[in-house]
Amino acid sequence: MNKVYACIDGFGNTSAVIDWATWSALRLDVPLEFLHVLERHPGRAGVSDYSGAIGLGAQESLLQELSALDEKRSKLATEGGRRLLAAARERAETAGVARHDARLRHGELVDGVLDAEADARLFVLGEHRRAEANGRIHLDHHVERVVRSVKRPVLVVTSETFAAPTRFVIAFDGSPTARKTVETVARSPMLAGLPALLAMAGSDTPEARRQLEDARLALASAGFVAETEFAAGEPEDVLPALVAGHAPALLVMGAYGHSRIRQLIVGSTTTTLLRTSVVPVLILR
Repeated sequence: MNKVYACIDGFGNTSAVIDWATWSALRLDVPLEFLHVLERHPGRAGVSDYSGAIGLGAQESLLQELSALDEKRSKLATEGGRRLLAAARERAETAGVARHDARLRHGELVDGVLDAEADARLFVLGEHRRAEANGRIHLDHHVERVVRSVKRPVLVVTSETFAAPTRFVIAFDGSPTARKTVETVARSPMLAGLPALLAMAGSDTPEARRQLEDARLALASAGFVAETEFAAGEPEDVLPALVAGHAPALLVMGAYGHSRIRQLIVGSTTTTLLRTSVVPVLILR
């Protein structure tokens, strides 16, 4: 657990992913490694897939031409990936990261992430919100798979620009998951020195106040300046606006348990909070 891994793909928010990963590696004082995975595009058939459509009597030259085109496409993608990784390393080094590396592989992103998990302190990846005719950009649907699959923290970048956070907001609901998130933040150097806000959605009750105050005291004992805030309503309705009001900020939440917050992040029906948040989301274990 001694590296920050940045999963980059060359799309619109790649620069922001690089910058957030750089910021994280410097805060954690660990090496940074960039990971670029060359996946087969779901809408692009391979040469072998054409054989049935062409039928008997197809000219050998046509199959050879298709094979050459497929090989050229693969070579161009590989060369593009190498250049992307080289540019990412240069950007990170310019920002002050002395220890950095890069990894190019073929296959599925989630497999590449799982292969690196034993050596990972944090994964950083981007969520894409642009739509194409045949679906959302491919990393968008990988976010939930990565969050579900790994047992390491994941930082999801939700915009195309980077701004160093001036505070962080913990989405807190009083559950064991939320309390564990507070404990993790208190021990980690990543957010040390930043003001904290513990935000709870729902009803303002004495029990909720007690839970928030206990969490605030836990952060205060670790040296954080922490405040609390209630927001009446459902988490997916009120938390995005609350966090947006404190931008530039970082939204922090846990990923285990069965709280409403977990359902938002890795539930089977919605990833509303990730898609609506205007600030990056740090999902802790």
